[in-house]
Amino acid sequence: MHKVMLIILFSFMLSQFRDVPDIVTKVGTAAAPFLKLETGIREIGMAGAQAASGFGITALPYNPAAIGFVKDQELFFNKTNYLAGISHNVFGFAQRLNSTDVAGIHIFYLDSGSMARTDYGGEQDGTFKVYDLAVRASYSRTLTDRLKVGFTAKYFREDIDNMYLQGFAADIGSNFDTGIYGFVLGMSVTNFGPEVRFKGDGLGNYNYSQGFVEDYEYDTQFFPLPMTFRLGIQNRIIGNDETSLIKSRLTRLDIAFDGIKSIDYTVYGCFGLEYAWNEMAFLRLGTHFEHDTQGASLGLGFNYNGISFDYALVQYGILGSTGQFGIKLEL
Repeated sequence: MHKVMLIILFSFMLSQFRDVPDIVTKVGTAAAPFLKLETGIREIGMAGAQAASGFGITALPYNPAAIGFVKDQELFFNKTNYLAGISHNVFGFAQRLNSTDVAGIHIFYLDSGSMARTDYGGEQDGTFKVYDLAVRASYSRTLTDRLKVGFTAKYFREDIDNMYLQGFAADIGSNFDTGIYGFVLGMSVTNFGPEVRFKGDGLGNYNYSQGFVEDYEYDTQFFPLPMTFRLGIQNRIIGNDETSLIKSRLTRLDIAFDGIKSIDYTVYGCFGLEYAWNEMAFLRLGTHFEHDTQGASLGLGFNYNGISFDYALVQYGILGSTGQFGIKLEL
């Protein structure tokens, strides 16, 4: 019976990636797309397949239930030199409150670097920057020895020169250990919230013929947030757990697969694996399916006495690749 249930579940997940030619991607139809950026170096090395396999503060943006695995305290920071001169910084902290509850905070900040500002005539008129900020406050509870749930409330803001948008959103998620041949199921819904629009002085109307700014603003359109649904499955093929397919005291091999659907993109997927030796040295691989920019990833990690150093190399198709580095402390 257990095998039948797993076959049905896996078949359902694969069915979400059928080719439907009349579906359009809807790219650019949602506000604050930076809320979908993959963060966390372990997670990036596994191509973001974290709905079921994520654990700890670094996986909080993928599934808030992930912080339920924090043993005591976790602190992490990573700085990434992204594409086209863009950089972003991430900071997170999680604290176990008691045997069942964990709270955490996650801060994401992105800086685009300087870009040329032009006037209506196409002439350069100084420079400007784009800044993105997301602050997440999360709570996770262990309901049973196999089921964890989590909730995140977040504030976000995007500044483009002298225009901005801001708002609030929420995430929910769960992590369920089936106890069947090492399979774990995960689910999350992220970026659920009201529509937002840009405001600011930059929306004043410039009268080019008269050479002055008229005393009113454009009435900008409201756009939805990039609400995203994740359904994931993980299997511990090698490990010391009772449900692992192959028993080993020193090595661990996890594989994970996520199906993802956001309101501004078609259904796509990601696959990742993590091989660990003595929970000290780690090798991670991952790739995306049916995504136009994100491709393969490679990750390495080293942990000693609760201090983790992680590195990920990510390929973004014609945009090139980036190397990303992070540090996590288990206190």
